[in-house]
Amino acid sequence: MTAPQMIAQNYRDHGHGTAQDRVVLDYAGRFLRRKVLTTEGGERLLVDLAQTTSLDHGGVLVTQTGDEIQVLAAPEPLLEIRATDLTRIAWHIGNRHTPCQIEADRLLIQHDHVIRDMLGLLGAEVSEVIAPFTPEGGAYGHGRTHSHDHGHSHGPSHEHSHDH
Repeated sequence: MTAPQMIAQNYRDHGHGTAQDRVVLDYAGRFLRRKVLTTEGGERLLVDLAQTTSLDHGGVLVTQTGDEIQVLAAPEPLLEIRATDLTRIAWHIGNRHTPCQIEADRLLIQHDHVIRDMLGLLGAEVSEVIAPFTPEGGAYGHGRTHSHDHGHSHGPSHEHSHDH
């Protein structure tokens, strides 16, 4: 097996519009510390971050030469939830620490038959869709919600200034 052609040891939650390539990863794949990825351009990229990080759609991995590799959310199977009282439904989903993408007229979650059954009992319309999954971050606006499958923190590791 050939060695990776690029190494990324830094991540930023947004790029500067100059990405040289892209990686497309599903929700689970965007949670990593060290892994070899293949870019859309066919390049092998070793991601070697200091800590396990939740990569956001639109974020960038920064290579050892300063190149930016944009991170995109891949389409994946999800449950689409619609309801008259979407706020109430969102509360029930959040109460179960389930990652949820919140939009004006729908919610998106990963497949979970128990939550699907609960939502049906609450009067929600649930259907299967294929879409990129970009759920809300944790309570403090960064990283993943602290679901039952991992209980460690995901603090930001952002080291450049913002000129806004």
